[in-house]
Amino acid sequence: MPYKAAIFDLDGTLLNTITDLTWATNYALKHYHMPTYTVEDVKHMVGNGVAKLIRDAVPANTSEELYQKVLATFKEHYADHSLDTTAPYPGVTEAVDQLRAAGVKCAVVSNKPDFAIADLMNHFFPNKFDFALGQRDNLKRKPDAEPVLFALKQIGVSPNDAVYIGDSEVDIATARNSGMPCISVTWGFRDKEVLLAAGATACADTADEMTALILGHEV
Repeated sequence: MPYKAAIFDLDGTLLNTITDLTWATNYALKHYHMPTYTVEDVKHMVGNGVAKLIRDAVPANTSEELYQKVLATFKEHYADHSLDTTAPYPGVTEAVDQLRAAGVKCAVVSNKPDFAIADLMNHFFPNKFDFALGQRDNLKRKPDAEPVLFALKQIGVSPNDAVYIGDSEVDIATARNSGMPCISVTWGFRDKEVLLAAGATACADTADEMTALILGHEV
């Protein structure tokens, strides 16, 4: 029998958001005359939310006041440009349709700010997910289990009947902390070697492989 629910990470798992994230990061940094980064650099900096991304991006001696200004500039720019180049990875939209047709509930839990989640979900996955959650002030962020368990409660599924899907070591830790198996996708922001080193036990190289693991309950 398939899992009753699949909980997905967003960035690097369902959507390739890295170019828009890099542009927003560099826009904010340039605005305050700070060094910028390549897309490849930012790939290794994302996964723990935008506050941590900008904290890591600004120079080490940046004051708290200036850091907050850079973060605010990033959020303002990203809110207006999150759809510029972002797109679903090949096959993921069809995979979600197949899962839903098989009776699997689907949800998103992301460390991306909650304000950015609605636009992306409505644009790319209208009416395809049972619940979507971004980072909120009243909930801890991944890899803490709290947002995943909150999402599961909203869709009425126990962690024992769900699987978590993500593309990073943060996601592997999130699944472990939530008492859930994890499928690690290899098309996102981390190399397969990084995922295996972080403890990945089931890897999917394509959306079809991911779907087969979820429906086959083989993780």
